[in-house]
Amino acid sequence: QIQLTESGGGLVQPGGSLRLSCVASGFKLDEFSIGWFRQAPGKEREGVAYIIPNAERTYYAESVKGRFTISRDDGKNMAYLQMNKLQRDDTAVYYCAVRLPHGAEWSISETYLEWGQGTQVTVSS
Repeated sequence: QIQLTESGGGLVQPGGSLRLSCVASGFKLDEFSIGWFRQAPGKEREGVAYIIPNAERTYYAESVKGRFTISRDDGKNMAYLQMNKLQRDDTAVYYCAVRLPHGAEWSISETYLEWGQGTQVTVSS
């Protein structure tokens, strides 16, 4: 069964850090590009970060540049999102997703083949 599973979400104070993990089962991640998305209540899902196979390139939404870092460990079939200097506006459900290398803009969610169930991140004092 092909599946993505996120973990690592939780409640954190503004300025704090969290590291999200995404593990793939039933398939190998190494040929796929990986995206992290988030959806806050009442808002559309938005792309946060993206990494291509071999981790040669990464891309970030402007709102998280310099604070978030996406990485991957294909040997463990996992991807990560390190989130530092968290802000209240980062509160959302975070999802990982995969797609084959694609020419379309990375933040277009319809280009992704498989999604995880999401993990809640709440930034609050």
